[in-house]
Amino acid sequence: MVDVLDKRIQQIYEPVQGELDEVVEALRRLVSQTGPASEAGVLGHAMMSGGKKLRPVVTLLASQFHPHDRNLTITMATAVELLHIASLIHDDTVDESTIRRGRATVSSLWGGKVAVLLGDYVFATSATYVCDTGNVRVIRRFSGAIMELAKGELSEHFSTHDWHQTVADYEERIYNKTASLFSTASECGAVLSGVPEPDCHALKAYGYALGMAFQVMDDILDFQGTEAELGKPVGNDLLHGTLTLPALLFAQRYPTEPVVQRLKNGSRETEDLQQVVEMVRNSTVIDETLAFADRYRDQACGALHRFERNRARGSLEELADYTTSRRT
Repeated sequence: MVDVLDKRIQQIYEPVQGELDEVVEALRRLVSQTGPASEAGVLGHAMMSGGKKLRPVVTLLASQFHPHDRNLTITMATAVELLHIASLIHDDTVDESTIRRGRATVSSLWGGKVAVLLGDYVFATSATYVCDTGNVRVIRRFSGAIMELAKGELSEHFSTHDWHQTVADYEERIYNKTASLFSTASECGAVLSGVPEPDCHALKAYGYALGMAFQVMDDILDFQGTEAELGKPVGNDLLHGTLTLPALLFAQRYPTEPVVQRLKNGSRETEDLQQVVEMVRNSTVIDETLAFADRYRDQACGALHRFERNRARGSLEELADYTTSRRT
């Protein structure tokens, strides 16, 4: 299955693989130019930790509908990936996570202080890249994304163990935490390519819906995946008090379940949380949550209907479909 998915990703990325290679090379140069070996070591661990590079790919694919200066969009895609990396470093530190993608986190290896400082450094570096585009609209949108990412993290923190939050609360939170950067990636790629304004709006809408589908699917996999696939324990979010869509739907469907009532009354017992993880895994709410992800996937593909069919549109459509069928 892994080989099949890797081949599928290669096919999706093919129209922009050359530009993506330049993004990866820019990240490598940043590491090599850092300075002392100790600093390069921690930065390299964060920068070269793998990942599918979805956000820079979205930036690059969104730029393929109009002739443009490829150096600008490569710079923007690098900025987007740096912002994503910085947000992961801070997320792992705040959440006290020890593992990310099957590897030890920066905070677990070097401590929280180093992780916070490194995250700040990568945030600042991303800002210098986006400024190099010289486009004020792009710089403003990128700044807004940083604010939204922080707002999403704050919202997640203050909603921990809150069983009275709504699905609408959840959707607002995942927009800020995840979809805002996907939306920024696609909009900025479009803006820098010089497409007409209606096309910019359509590509921004694509990024929004793709990001929402991606996060909903992530939250499904937190219950359905395996620890080997996820690189973290199954049900990890709920065990730490983060209520995602499957848990919220389960609580709505089964409000009289004794364990649900205990949690709504303030229980934070590990046994109760583990029981709900197992109940969610074996309930119909997983299918209901998949329907949410599929609706966002269809919304993303619908935003592309205004464009003539080309390799970039095909890859963006395939990426949306991949997002709701992945296992990691």
